[in-house]
Amino acid sequence: MPEQVVMGALLSCSFGAAPAKLGVLPVNRVNAEGQPAATIMDHKPMVNIAPFGVCKSMANPTVSSATSAAMGVLTPMPCIPATSSPWTPGAAKTLIAGQPALHAKCTCTCNWGGMIKIDQPGTGKTTVT
Repeated sequence: MPEQVVMGALLSCSFGAAPAKLGVLPVNRVNAEGQPAATIMDHKPMVNIAPFGVCKSMANPTVSSATSAAMGVLTPMPCIPATSSPWTPGAAKTLIAGQPALHAKCTCTCNWGGMIKIDQPGTGKTTVT
């Protein structure tokens, strides 16, 4: 069984240059190992998902524009996550405030093509089904 993900979990993006921490607002009032537990709906840019340093995706308009200006030399630009879809797949049975719990094997897709994954869930003992 995968681990429950909580606030402070470390995330990475396939087009990002640095890890980022997951932010979870304590609105659901459910803690796991002392931290607010996350759900699949904790995918909002700049609230839940912090920037990953710089972005290297040509689908990102700022990267594409900067690369064109540099005569085709890939020019990474500051990351601003664009995650409009929830994490998938989420826990099948464990619900938090009516939403599937977020577990360590979930992924989230950025609109610029990046795949965001959970590197460290922030828990070591709490699992979900």
